[in-house]
Amino acid sequence: MDSVKTWRKTSQELMPAHRQVVTDHYDIYPSYPLGGGQIHIGYDELAARICEQRVVVIDGFGGVFWENLRQALDVRLRPERGVRWINIADALRPEPAINERLAPFLGGDDPIFGRRFTGTLRDFFEPERLQALKPDPQTDVNILYGCGAALAGWEGLLIYVDVPKNEIQFRSRAGSITNLGARQPADPKAMYKRFYFVDWVALNRHKAALLPRIDWLVDEQRPDELAMIAGRDLRAALTAVARSYVRARPWFEPGAWGGQWIKAKIPELPQDVPNYAWSFELISPENGIVFESDGKLLEVSFDTLMFQEHESVLGEYSRNFGVEFPIRFDFLDTFGGGNLSVQCHPSQQYIREQFGETFTQDETYYILDCGPQAVVYLGFRQGIDPYRFRTDLENSFRNGTAVDIERYVNTQVAHKHDLFLIPNGTIHCSGVNNLVLEISATPYIFTFKMYDWLRLDLDGKPRPINIDRAFDNLRFERQGERARRELVSMPRILEEGEGWRLVHVPTHVEHFYDVHRLEFSGSVAVSTLGSPHVLSLVEGEEVILELPEGRCPRFRYAETFVVPAATGRYRLVSPAGKPLKVVKAFLKAEWFAHPENAWLVQE
Repeated sequence: MDSVKTWRKTSQELMPAHRQVVTDHYDIYPSYPLGGGQIHIGYDELAARICEQRVVVIDGFGGVFWENLRQALDVRLRPERGVRWINIADALRPEPAINERLAPFLGGDDPIFGRRFTGTLRDFFEPERLQALKPDPQTDVNILYGCGAALAGWEGLLIYVDVPKNEIQFRSRAGSITNLGARQPADPKAMYKRFYFVDWVALNRHKAALLPRIDWLVDEQRPDELAMIAGRDLRAALTAVARSYVRARPWFEPGAWGGQWIKAKIPELPQDVPNYAWSFELISPENGIVFESDGKLLEVSFDTLMFQEHESVLGEYSRNFGVEFPIRFDFLDTFGGGNLSVQCHPSQQYIREQFGETFTQDETYYILDCGPQAVVYLGFRQGIDPYRFRTDLENSFRNGTAVDIERYVNTQVAHKHDLFLIPNGTIHCSGVNNLVLEISATPYIFTFKMYDWLRLDLDGKPRPINIDRAFDNLRFERQGERARRELVSMPRILEEGEGWRLVHVPTHVEHFYDVHRLEFSGSVAVSTLGSPHVLSLVEGEEVILELPEGRCPRFRYAETFVVPAATGRYRLVSPAGKPLKVVKAFLKAEWFAHPENAWLVQE
């Protein structure tokens, strides 16, 4: 490949091929250790597996540099053997026909929102062309390659090439890839909308179907230095993780309102960016899991774990969520930055009817750190006039005039370890000088911005405003003292013993997840009780996770990790006997037992 700058637009470094040991601070490339000899690096390794085969199918995710892969393999295959390459893209429907099929899911001229695709990857292909693709019995090696190659039904070695979704976005911003079936790249935001609502939906369904029979999985995020693992070893690794622990690989993004806390606390991150607004700690549709063997690294999507092991990860709640992991953790950094946009999220009925999502974006803000006079905007002021509020917002949108938000919206003083509750329909935003640990239901793009303080995005363009959608969902009864009473969590001690206590930091009655804080200086035993636990060290330097299998991984301040339901019992230990605080989010048994919530069951 040419210079990285030509095919990848980001300040983030490529994940290295080999483990870089970090022992005393936040690790941006966490990995789960496997046994030796399981991960292989380089095209020579992959070519060696192909050259003895007569029929090879190389399928994979969107965003792979397929022609680069073909060329790199072709020069390494034995020259005395004839090799016939067939691109599955030859069987695609014409682009206008694909666009017509997808139009109902792309939201027209809406810049952000579409509707979840209900079709499959086969909808992109001409059935007759797929059937016409056959191996040539006279050729030594027949290789069918590209997204959807397995749909042709060839029997042979099955290789699956994956690429992390953050890297897909970096490639799309550089204009080096296209959407499925498109000849040319589009605007990156339009490409992302289609990725989210169509391409990734179809590709994930296809990947899930192939997973049990993949012979080799390839991580292609470094296009000139592939990593690969045998399918049987991958499936065994996923089984092990689902009964142990997971720490997803985080990734980081600057933003219009972003701050300086993340830059200062994680010095390994590139510092030549204006800020970091987000750390995506655990957003299961986009994060990956990194495996390590003999110091070599390979990443698979978090989705891959869920496709195979959702019952172990989710326990009894797999009937409710299927392969969707339901809880999200991410950081919002406004230290030295700006206020977030004034926003709300859709109701359950609205997100299902308008966007085809299973469940909605109910959130909380846990204040990991804050500066003096930091506030959170939350709920309406008593006696608000909705008509006047909307009029001011629309005038601001048309004429660029400022809105006195505090005239309409409550402000709550923020303190470390506060939890603010943001059920759908609640007006809210974080103010300046907060480091928010956002504990939320998993959906993550369904934010209806009403006001964005008259600023532009980092690309110099206005950020989309969704006043109509917001007013379809706003809960105006959440105002004044009622808002303060319902939307500010009031912690209480549930249990305590010598050197430890369990604090309940209750969420809103509408939230299907709850929050505990474990405070201890020695150790504390915990049971999953049939739910996955998502945890983060929110005070202290380091915590040890002792698992029944004997593993004892260590996590540093602000690192997020998951204990699957199937793990059962585990112990958290303070290695130096110093006081620690660990936040734990989990699913509410009582919420799912309530008849009104019986709708949340996957087919």
